[in-house]
Amino acid sequence: MAGDQENNRSQPENSLKELWSRIRIGLLIEMIRRFLACAVVAALSLPGLRKEFEEIAHDANGRVGVAIMLLESRESVELRGDERFPMHSVYKLPIAMAVLQRVDRGELQLDQTVKVEKTDFVRNGMYSPIRDKYPEGAQLTIAELLRYAVAESDGTTSDVLLKLTGGPQGVMSFLNEISVSGVNVVNSEKEIGRDWQTQYENWATPKAAVELLAALQTPRGLSAESQAFLLKLTTESIPGAKRLKGQLPAGTVVAHKTGTGGTQDGITSATNDIGIITLPNGTHLAVAVFVSDSSADEATRESVIARIAKAAWDWASSAQQPATK
Repeated sequence: MAGDQENNRSQPENSLKELWSRIRIGLLIEMIRRFLACAVVAALSLPGLRKEFEEIAHDANGRVGVAIMLLESRESVELRGDERFPMHSVYKLPIAMAVLQRVDRGELQLDQTVKVEKTDFVRNGMYSPIRDKYPEGAQLTIAELLRYAVAESDGTTSDVLLKLTGGPQGVMSFLNEISVSGVNVVNSEKEIGRDWQTQYENWATPKAAVELLAALQTPRGLSAESQAFLLKLTTESIPGAKRLKGQLPAGTVVAHKTGTGGTQDGITSATNDIGIITLPNGTHLAVAVFVSDSSADEATRESVIARIAKAAWDWASSAQQPATK
């Protein structure tokens, strides 16, 4: 009699367990189905996205290079991804990363004071808020130098930081250490400002620029503290509001660095922006857009960058998966 009662009680329990097991299996199947559906959509849309980049780039009346990458999955699309483009102030990002690596190693300190001499100033006509604010020179901490160089794109402070890395060879050594090839830093801002052709010696490929962004996001070669500090500076970057960020939804977090060249005989050498865009699910899209030797006006050049970023955003939003915890 007692055994019968035990059997009767176990039957509902077994039924509940079986039902719960079926629900779990059903949920798992649905998750796999959605994952595969998104993966197929993303894969099929890659050629179309590259074509869209080509159509947008046509408006620049110049040479446009693009690379994008979903950093968590490393899915990528490129347009002239292996071609060389003058970086201009984009090159301040690898300089800043090289400085911060030295901070991590104890060779420098963020609160260390550095004298900025009048002889460090870039020439008039080149962007340097610090030159204009402190015409007799100034004492600034390395943290302040980094903020001016990255967030405000100050040419003078970039050169001072470049010296702290040991010069261009120090930056190139850092890039080699973090396995980023295709970024070439060989001159100071002052040197670039003296001769039109020199800017083309300081170049990056779009593919390498995205790999540099991936290194920052990982991070490779930097401590978590230095990564957070640099991401904060790039997120607070003042220039380029109409470039990568121009057509993205309000409030989108974009950690980026712009670069802008001069205009000679109606041709602007560089209008660039590279950055890490945080998607709604918390994953990250790296985007690098270089517009070189363009006869279009500034509004058009910046619109080309903004439209490419928006197309990448739309693609990534359709392809994205739930973020892993």
